Amino acid sequence: MNKILFRPEGQIAKVPDGTLLSEAITRAGILFNLPCGGQGRCGRCKVIVELGDFKRRETSRLSSIELEQGYALACQTTIHSDLQVFIPPQEAIVRKLPSEKAAAEIPTLSIVCDWQSNPTIRKFFLTIEPPSLSDNTTDFERLKRELARQHGIKDLAANLPMLRKLAGTLRESETKGQGWQVTAVLEMGTWVEEDALPRLVDLRPGDTTERRLAVAVDIGTTSNVVYLVDQASGQFVDSAAAYNAQISCGEDVISRILYARKEGGLQHLQRLVVQTINKLLQELAERNQIDLSEIYHMTVAGNTTMMHLFLALDPSFIRLEPYIPTVNHPLPVRASELGLHICPEATVDCLPGTGAYVGGDITAGVLSSEMFQAQELTLFIDVGTNGEIVLGNADWLIACACSAGPAFEGAGVRSGMRATVGAIEEAWINADTYESTCRVIGDVAPRGICGSGMISLLAEMFITGVVDKSGHLNRSLDTPRVRVGDHGPEYVVVWAKETQTRKEDIVLTEVDISNLIRAKGAIYAGFSVLTKSVGIDLADVEQVLIGGAFGQYIDIEKAIQIGLMPDMPWERFKYLGNTSVLGAFTALLCPDMRREAVEIAKKMTYLELSADNRFMEEFTSALFLPHTDTMSFPSVMRLLDKKATP
Repeated sequence: MNKILFRPEGQIAKVPDGTLLSEAITRAGILFNLPCGGQGRCGRCKVIVELGDFKRRETSRLSSIELEQGYALACQTTIHSDLQVFIPPQEAIVRKLPSEKAAAEIPTLSIVCDWQSNPTIRKFFLTIEPPSLSDNTTDFERLKRELARQHGIKDLAANLPMLRKLAGTLRESETKGQGWQVTAVLEMGTWVEEDALPRLVDLRPGDTTERRLAVAVDIGTTSNVVYLVDQASGQFVDSAAAYNAQISCGEDVISRILYARKEGGLQHLQRLVVQTINKLLQELAERNQIDLSEIYHMTVAGNTTMMHLFLALDPSFIRLEPYIPTVNHPLPVRASELGLHICPEATVDCLPGTGAYVGGDITAGVLSSEMFQAQELTLFIDVGTNGEIVLGNADWLIACACSAGPAFEGAGVRSGMRATVGAIEEAWINADTYESTCRVIGDVAPRGICGSGMISLLAEMFITGVVDKSGHLNRSLDTPRVRVGDHGPEYVVVWAKETQTRKEDIVLTEVDISNLIRAKGAIYAGFSVLTKSVGIDLADVEQVLIGGAFGQYIDIEKAIQIGLMPDMPWERFKYLGNTSVLGAFTALLCPDMRREAVEIAKKMTYLELSADNRFMEEFTSALFLPHTDTMSFPSVMRLLDKKATP
């Protein structure tokens, strides 16, 4: 066995020859990110081997200087002796959104719905006659009798966990001086069994009917968001958000599917996402002074892979032809089955998806955006690692998903990073000097560049002539910012002395540009295939709705200039923010809209682009800036002509 000492933490792991360094780090109990799931694609799991014998499988992500300094990719390095390893600081998995309540972020139920008439969860205050020798009715029958007499509830179902606590709770109310006075919390049916018997979810001493707490959850590939809601008043109470801790096992769904195939991988991924949600729930509880066990319902939205990992369902076959999930619409489960720290008997309800790569988050988006009621021809898109797209209106819906890859999330890009403090979020290039200026999140010295910054920078490079339409750098320009580095031609965005670390220039390489063009090309190809599949033109689209946390930061002008978005008047584009959690919120509050979500998923035709030859044709055509069909981008052509005119 080899002894591995990790600095600066000081933890030690003992592993046999041939063990991956990343596995040794995990065994040592160190939180460590593998953004590509350990495939060696992203180059962001760098460590420094200070002492010992090891072998690198992959070195293309390391510069010659880094190789000399002993850098290695943890996921691609095997151990062959005792080692001393230094782990540099990684991007922390931290809360992404501010914890403070912000009035501008408080959602309201915009869809007209009589949510008060038929709530999913109801509370009933009861005064129960204590048992006696003359009335030896069982506790459960006594509870049922009073529900019928005082509130007209004629029958009741209860699971074993509730029966186990029934006797104690009834008598606890008496010891607290409240007599046999309790509040019964009942679930009045679900989308599966609307006419089912009311189910006893909880029983509490005294009167707790003032509020009925529930949560709406968005399980995103990158971040998780939780909305705390009072179903009694219909009011949003508070929200919390954090990075999905599964990021440490891969930043995109394919990386996580591959990780899930490892021994214990699926269970580990399920624990990570549940831990993330539980931490957010605890944050909300402390901030709002509530008892988590009084949260009686949870509605969850997420893409198909995220739902599989949340429920610990095998996601392997999602990525393999013919791309079949275990289930598109999971049945409700109990919170206790998943390890969630809310009422153990609370129902956890996952919104329905349509296919392998169009999940409940998109159903939620179509619901919350009111696209399902729209008369206008509408294009809805959630931009991220996967570009999920829906086309249609109130009469019909067709959807697809195109794998954009993790470039917009910063993975696989030399100086890429997520949108945290220190990330360049916007950039400009002087057309005469080719010098760059940047705006950085947090107004600090930059550490790297995030997705919105890459879109902005690539557009500027194209419009100013730093790159040509095929994405190749113009190496004849009179500027030191265009050069050949260790990884080929590159443009220096920020010199090392101006960065946070002051060690390495922030650059965009031709390889990075190629990855970005492929990402934007995949999304635009998705638009094209969808519209052509129903015999219409992109110009016929009357509105484009952009959902997703990343989508709200996209500069439409820049996105059009690189061919990520169709060239149409800017007023047709609408930013909607996180439509996934808004859809979960809507379905949570309004049972009618929960049933509408089922109908949306049923009505949506799923087009599997992986098996469609048209997609590859459109994708190939989109691998230029802005596109091979320049007639489809008249505003960009006018701008280029104007720049070319002396």
